[in-house]
Amino acid sequence: MKSLWREAEAKKMVGAYARQGVNKDLALRVYTTRLLGGDPRLVLHGGGNTSVKTRMKDVSGKTIDVLCVKGSGWDMGAIEPRGLPALRIDALQALRPLKALSDEDMVDAQRGALLDSTSPNPSVETLLHTFLPHKFIDHTHSTAVLAVTDQPDGDKIAADIYGDRAALVPYVMPGFDLAIKAAEVYEANRDVEGLILLKHGIFSFGETAREAYERMISLVTVAEDRLKTGRKKVFVSAALPKKIASVADVAPILRGLIADNDGASEPKRMVLDFRTNKAIRTYVNGKEAARYSQIGVVTPDHNIRTKNWPLLVAAPDAGDVPDFIKSTKKACDKFAATSHKYFARHNGKRDAVKVELDTTPRVILVPGLGLFGVGKSASDAAVAADIAENTVNVITDAEAIGTFRPIPETDMFDIEYWSLEQAKLSKGAEAPLARRVAIVTGGAGGIGEATARMFAAQGAAVVVLDRDAKAVARVADDIAGAAMGIACDVTDARAVRRAFDHICKTYGGVDIVVSNAGAAWQGRIGEVSDKVLRQSFELNFFAHQTIAQNAVRVMQAQGTGGALLFNTSKQAVNPGQDFGPYGLPKAATLFLMKQYALEYGVDGITSNAVNADRVNTGIFAGGMLEDRAKARGLTVKEYLGDGNLLKREVTVDDVAKAFLDLALGRKTTAAVLTVDGGNIAASLR
Repeated sequence: MKSLWREAEAKKMVGAYARQGVNKDLALRVYTTRLLGGDPRLVLHGGGNTSVKTRMKDVSGKTIDVLCVKGSGWDMGAIEPRGLPALRIDALQALRPLKALSDEDMVDAQRGALLDSTSPNPSVETLLHTFLPHKFIDHTHSTAVLAVTDQPDGDKIAADIYGDRAALVPYVMPGFDLAIKAAEVYEANRDVEGLILLKHGIFSFGETAREAYERMISLVTVAEDRLKTGRKKVFVSAALPKKIASVADVAPILRGLIADNDGASEPKRMVLDFRTNKAIRTYVNGKEAARYSQIGVVTPDHNIRTKNWPLLVAAPDAGDVPDFIKSTKKACDKFAATSHKYFARHNGKRDAVKVELDTTPRVILVPGLGLFGVGKSASDAAVAADIAENTVNVITDAEAIGTFRPIPETDMFDIEYWSLEQAKLSKGAEAPLARRVAIVTGGAGGIGEATARMFAAQGAAVVVLDRDAKAVARVADDIAGAAMGIACDVTDARAVRRAFDHICKTYGGVDIVVSNAGAAWQGRIGEVSDKVLRQSFELNFFAHQTIAQNAVRVMQAQGTGGALLFNTSKQAVNPGQDFGPYGLPKAATLFLMKQYALEYGVDGITSNAVNADRVNTGIFAGGMLEDRAKARGLTVKEYLGDGNLLKREVTVDDVAKAFLDLALGRKTTAAVLTVDGGNIAASLR
């Protein structure tokens, strides 16, 4: 590894934070923490921690000794000073003489030592940072160090390559006991630059931020150098089908089979995140994948995110997809049964009785393709996929120099069912659209954009389809982290298929489709050209059919139902003067909605429509809104509000809410929901 320390950058950060009242020690702690957190070979998704011992004023104005340590939930790569809450060192040091301390009491003691009671919970390894005397302390889960120590003789290998530079700490579960053990090991080896926590990670320390950071880089490099020597070829490939099914075809099948149908009215779907490269494929294709992939996690920090082992399925033969479905169903059942037995073996053996976690895998290995991360949201799935990629690298290196051997199963259970994690099970209800993937066509403005934003706010992973690439990117960026934009002409059937395939590769499938894209062509019906009428039908009818066909194809592969939603407009039931070119295809789309309800209700797929009119939206660009208002002898304001029965203006958010209500309705199909403020001529039964 190379040191990324840059003196000019460090000084710049010190100066910037000084203007905010942050002292030099903490500013430099932030600087090197970001350097560590920005390298996935060292830290992933909230893993690792850092600290600095410094002096600050308490509420009385007295300057005291404090420990600033990474807070729970903060990402080291983007940490701010508030992510390193300050604690009174004397209060923490007072815990050292204790013979034992429960995790709950430890958390209470640490919170009681905070200078600011609104701070995040300090790291579970706060006491380890406290009991070591150094000013700056860094902790990472280096992939190289894990590959070296996740061996049957990992302690001997580590002792050989580090000598007197680092002392070895046997595996102990994080918390008070580990803090005591690490302090004892250091006190017997006071000249070391760091500690190697076997099958867990590495600590480095120093009197300056740069010294601690560069010692980390140097110690990790020692492990990297060891991994370059004495390597053997690993992962001989198993026999694979001549033609592997595509990711786009496989993902919905997997997503449907892992959905938890435990009797709830709504399946507990998961979102997927696909990853592949040469190293991943070599790993998942290996003859012995059932051995090395099922042993356990490379560091205890990971199993809370990925569980202890992935779901390993058979290679999907493009010529026999039904057989893949059958074998994968068996693999899912076996995974669940194995998980139940694992829980039964360890529950209550060394601690209080626990609440069993769900048995849904968080990583799926697919020979011939790659791997999928699995999560309750797109971000959770991405985290699982990142860790799975990290695991591939560690186990590959470990097998290349020996045999991968992580912590024992009993210790894995203790981490996965840790009381501090169990306490989180009852916290917070899921958003109404959590775990669902929603597509909104015409989503880069007006009703579509409002619907995309509302669905994302309700927990869905949203895909915005629109012809305008810049507008699509703008909307997706604005809905940060919850949306993906795809520039797509919905009248191009091949482009639509490519878009759906991309969505399946990205999220695993589709649950809700809002077929909203449309435009209002005008013309006196007896005089309008065929070209205009056909153009309108292409967008206002055939595009809806193309979108719905692709949606149903994916939804049937998933087997978990779904929701088709169409924007039909009042023109479908209440034609307007000179609006035949628009109303005719809209009327056809209304009956298209009913046909889908009729034919796919048996698959649990609902099909409904929203009949919206007089909506304050850019859909009436180019003077059309003004023309329609004038034709009725009204101003635009009167047309939008005073022109309806309720005398209320209808907004794009009102229409989006109608789509949301229909998306959530499990027992409503073939319905038309009118959103126009009241127009008897456009009303239905």
